[in-house]
Amino acid sequence: MIELRPFSGIGRANHGWLDAAHHFSFADYYNPARMAWGNLRVWNDDTIAAKSGFPPHPHRDMEIITYVREGAITHRDNLGNQGRTAAGDVQVMSAGTGITHAEYNLEDETTRIFQIWIMPTRQGEQPSWGARQFPKAERAGELVVLASGYAEDKDALPIRTDARLVAATLHAGQSVDYVLGAERKGYLVPATGKVAVNGVEANARDGLAIADVDTVTITALEDSEIVLVDTL
Repeated sequence: MIELRPFSGIGRANHGWLDAAHHFSFADYYNPARMAWGNLRVWNDDTIAAKSGFPPHPHRDMEIITYVREGAITHRDNLGNQGRTAAGDVQVMSAGTGITHAEYNLEDETTRIFQIWIMPTRQGEQPSWGARQFPKAERAGELVVLASGYAEDKDALPIRTDARLVAATLHAGQSVDYVLGAERKGYLVPATGKVAVNGVEANARDGLAIADVDTVTITALEDSEIVLVDTL
């Protein structure tokens, strides 16, 4: 089963400095049919104005992944962590027993991110934060694991849940296969371009909810950048 969730039909909230689109129920957007997808709880498509951002606020018991699509985001937290994550790169915050953080767009340009929350399968651990560069050239034509809860994904940022975040950049006509497994769930969003996933077409920023599928075949109909969460 692959369900297309068009970008035009997902939740929206425009706060001026923040134009947010919600693939799942979040804040003032409530859709009982879209509370989560397996352990995937949040997929926000955020456009953040220059010189603005999220002031300090707390989290706990959540794996929060920020995939920067354009611009850059600067993180600060009460543990003393601070870092700037630029377009194409990823940061991960394991909220654990509790953390307070802020995220700002300190740039002179608009920043666009996917912020993805996955419920942890390991709890009661200390909070942590980390970021990594993932050059798009290194994932041209192939899927690369960016964040993972599995020890064998040694080059990925660690998360405390049985899930993976993978991404690829594909030229028009290229295809890649991803072995998901029928017992797992996938959620795929093209950051740019247009793709067909097992024959189901999706435009940029549409969501594809995938279940009961062993192998996912992703074909770029245009030059595309895709992001996929694989979770229980």
